[in-house]
Amino acid sequence: MSLLRAIKGFIEQHGIRAYSEHLSACADDGQLYDLMPLPFSDESVRRVAERVRVVQDVLERPLIVENVSAYARLPGELEEVDFVRAVLEEADCQLLLDVNNVYVNACNFGFDAHAYIAAMPSRRIAYLHMAGHDEQGASLKIDTHGAPVCDPVWELLAHAYACHGERPTLLERDFNLPPLSELYAETDRIRELQRRSGEAQLRSLGYGT
Repeated sequence: MSLLRAIKGFIEQHGIRAYSEHLSACADDGQLYDLMPLPFSDESVRRVAERVRVVQDVLERPLIVENVSAYARLPGELEEVDFVRAVLEEADCQLLLDVNNVYVNACNFGFDAHAYIAAMPSRRIAYLHMAGHDEQGASLKIDTHGAPVCDPVWELLAHAYACHGERPTLLERDFNLPPLSELYAETDRIRELQRRSGEAQLRSLGYGT
């Protein structure tokens, strides 16, 4: 609880509007310095939701949870998409939809990334992440934040906007930093997709041409 109270103080001191955590295991007997997968089970939904509610009670604000990339699956009766949706509903929290992580997991575990994104509840999506990844052979992709965003992930971002409307979107790049002009080009592409999405929504309401 002392950590949560310290986080609350930091948030309030600096006027932070949104606070998120990865939807993953991060501690056992000690702190784990990686994002470990959770079992996709009803029991896990209940345990995670209970902890999210505790965090929200202490912080006195909704917690935003982020879908994570993974490279192994633990035993469980649920699909990832159903697990995430169940946690959001039972905990009454919000979602940071990481589009690259959806793509990475879809490639690694063989599910439909478009259907996953469409199945997320629009009212719970706070904002989005975009990033690049590394390919380790034909069937393994690793989220690294160290490469340009690839075309299939750009297409999934457009799909996310089409399904849920444009949302604040953060570009992540942690290392292998390119010239600043290349990063600006990626953020410009995000803005362009948001603009197109907004225009499409207006047309659907009978405005514009």
